[in-house]
Amino acid sequence: MSGVRKRHSAPFKAKVALEAIKQDKTIAQLSGEYGVHSNQISRWKQHLVLELPGIFTGKKKAKEKKAEELQAELYRQIGQLKVELDWVKKKSELLC
Repeated sequence: MSGVRKRHSAPFKAKVALEAIKQDKTIAQLSGEYGVHSNQISRWKQHLVLELPGIFTGKKKAKEKKAEELQAELYRQIGQLKVELDWVKKKSELLC
């Protein structure tokens, strides 16, 4: 036994975890096929199941938050421009 840990890419982990969720093959079969310990495959599968709901909501929430921040900034700028416009109108009336 070499004792060297192998690092797997995220797409590889997702592929193996997805196959484990499908249950077309046993964890032991996947372990032999991909050369990954069965406990590791079970952890990847569990992680995928836990994170799956967030995939569909996380991006939407982030986009909504950015949109709200942009909207707030635009309203702030509109308010500032209105104040400046009112000031210019008032000053121009004094000149006439």
